[in-house]
Amino acid sequence: MPNIEPDPAMLAARVVGAVAGALVSLVYMMPRGAREAAARAIAGIVCGLVFGGPAGVALAHWMGVSEMLSPSETLLTGSAAASMSAWWGLGALARIADRTGRGPTAKR
Repeated sequence: MPNIEPDPAMLAARVVGAVAGALVSLVYMMPRGAREAAARAIAGIVCGLVFGGPAGVALAHWMGVSEMLSPSETLLTGSAAASMSAWWGLGALARIADRTGRGPTAKR
């Protein structure tokens, strides 16, 4: 059976991209509380780690720059994009839930 240990450089690119995506999203869409911030940060980082590779390949192909990017750049970009997408998606869902009276800040 072949060895399937992750390459440390690729793992680092994945982690840095996921955290960078969550931090950049924090600047544009602030959470309303500590609980929302923690949930969105965890979800963003996990999505960046899990979906960073496929997202990076899809983005590079869609933008036509696949040949110009190294694998680590593609992974870093994909991880940041997946993390940002999760952050924004959860933020939008939280605001929709608040408007419909089902969110954490809704009056009971």
